[in-house]
Amino acid sequence: MAASSQGDDDGMVSGINVTPLVDITLVLLIIFMVTAKLIVSQSMPLDLPKAANGQDIQMIFGVELHANGDTVVNGKKIASDDAVLPLAKEELGKTPDLRAVIRADTTVQHGRVIKVLDLLKTGGITKIAFGVAPIPPPGATPAPPPAATAAPAGK
Repeated sequence: MAASSQGDDDGMVSGINVTPLVDITLVLLIIFMVTAKLIVSQSMPLDLPKAANGQDIQMIFGVELHANGDTVVNGKKIASDDAVLPLAKEELGKTPDLRAVIRADTTVQHGRVIKVLDLLKTGGITKIAFGVAPIPPPGATPAPPPAATAAPAGK
């Protein structure tokens, strides 16, 4: 039989040399490790939230802009958009690491959103995000919009 190597020196070698396989695998592993490090280092810097224990809870300053012209800050209706500035300064005095979330109806004018954004920055709040609703997957029934008296964004 040609595959047998017992007692026959002229026969076919039936063993597999794994040394080249291990060498190639190690080289590929090193290449993947180097390229993975390069890919991660080129990503955008993120301001990730910190884990909160029982006493360290991040405060969020929620601003909602409704289509009918109402402005709601932390669940309370205020007189106008200009009233956001003193409230932002007051909350920032209590919590130095304050984050703001602006939630605006899709029909709210762009200028109004920018005005509130500018008021928050003038008030000293530098960490500002925009609240959005996720797009449902195709075929799923969309969730009803939140009520005007819903909890502030981020809770």
